[in-house]
Amino acid sequence: MRLTLPTLTIAPILLENLGVPLTAWHAISKTSPPNPHFLVDNPASITPLVAVVTPKNPQSAVKASIDRASEEFESLKITTGPWRSNLLLKWAKEIRENKKDLAMLMTLECGKPLAESTGEVEYGASFLDFYSSECLRPNGLNGGTIIPSPFPKPPSAKNTRGTIMTFNEGVGVCGFITPWNFPLAMITRKVGPALAAGCPSILKPSELTPLTALALQGLAYKAGVPKAAFEVLALGAEDTPMFGEMICTDDKVKKISFTGSTRVGKILMKQCAEGGIVKKASMELGGNAPFVVFADADLDVAVKAAMASKFRNAGQTCVCSDRFLLHEDIEEEFLGLLVKEVEKLRVGDGAVAGVTMGPLISLQAREVVEEKVKNAVANGAEILIGGERHEFGERYYKPTVLRGVSVSDDIFKTETFGPVVASTTFRDDEEALEIIRTTSKTGLASYYCTQSADRIFNFSRKLEHGMVGVNEGIISSVVAPFGGVGESGIGREGNAAGMREYLEEKYVFVNHN
Repeated sequence: MRLTLPTLTIAPILLENLGVPLTAWHAISKTSPPNPHFLVDNPASITPLVAVVTPKNPQSAVKASIDRASEEFESLKITTGPWRSNLLLKWAKEIRENKKDLAMLMTLECGKPLAESTGEVEYGASFLDFYSSECLRPNGLNGGTIIPSPFPKPPSAKNTRGTIMTFNEGVGVCGFITPWNFPLAMITRKVGPALAAGCPSILKPSELTPLTALALQGLAYKAGVPKAAFEVLALGAEDTPMFGEMICTDDKVKKISFTGSTRVGKILMKQCAEGGIVKKASMELGGNAPFVVFADADLDVAVKAAMASKFRNAGQTCVCSDRFLLHEDIEEEFLGLLVKEVEKLRVGDGAVAGVTMGPLISLQAREVVEEKVKNAVANGAEILIGGERHEFGERYYKPTVLRGVSVSDDIFKTETFGPVVASTTFRDDEEALEIIRTTSKTGLASYYCTQSADRIFNFSRKLEHGMVGVNEGIISSVVAPFGGVGESGIGREGNAAGMREYLEEKYVFVNHN
């Protein structure tokens, strides 16, 4: 099944509907697009959507954006909480009123099923809702506390002297780099709390999915967000290292936030350390989540959780389950039930109704998955379903379940951005923990299924991960602190903890006696 309207026509219509200025993009036609530019394609059909226009001098454009944001900070940091709250609510309203167009645009450029894109629009807007409320709280920008003074008033030690006060101040200009797999929510999850804290931001979205970011920027401006408070710089892949280095080394940028690979995260942290002032940094890095099914688990619940955590966005999320550890007593039964559910997945173009799994983002991504599965099978793994390219197109890979995977294989030791269940067995809790700890240093998300109350608390504490899902495969929420430990990064997004990433606390002592 294919779309009835060519994607060459759909994308420009959506961009026009969403108010993205014509200076930012160019329709694909017989007329050559302006230089410089880069093409954004549809991973489902491998056809170009539009040409995105880039600055003639990217480095100068980044510098100018930083300078504008620095000037904007002086006015933004003294705005009232209700003013910023209203701004975020208006932006959320614009996003929801354009939900259908945003969801279709997202699906066209990243390939995920339309139902998932529609859910992401609501999820993304929820961060603006949440941080609009945080604007009004005493722990927000320009809020603070009064602390009883411990200092005595001479000559007696009985009476106190002075007052201790603390004030929350916005950290300053923020530089963001966001990934392609959540083109909308990864932006609002960063920009929302930044604006709530009175901090302007400069965003470089993935060159694979810049259209949703440009649309979000347009809707933000329509809602009244000052232009220098949120700027999107749609740059090609060749300019990404330059952007990263500039936000890390320019002293006017006080905080950076990056979602992506551990390798790149370490490069950015090193650049921050060596290039100028010490600055705040949030890093949401690689995954490779374990999914453990204990002998006492409700297998129906476990299979439902596994399907949700593994095959969403064709397995291309940082919190997707990768390493499946099954107690040897339930391995056969669990895998049998899982295969039946995998058979129900409908693979195809995410823009077509009823499709539940789309393509991988690129040919290279499919080749990586293909090679990992090939090597696992060569080392003794058994293919229960899938295990090969899908006939729908060159970027599609069949949802796959592997049994008896060696824990030393790459598919088990490294994050696999693809629809593959790589499973092995264990005998007891300690062996499961040992496998988890020795096969990966990542610590983002983990999952396990059990009906034991003792294990629910004890096993959670032993896992070295920032987030744990028990009997559940979808754990992300605006009210929960999202983030990892170890090789999976530092800092938190969402929750009140996400707001604190953009605030500095100032202590003032007043001797008024």
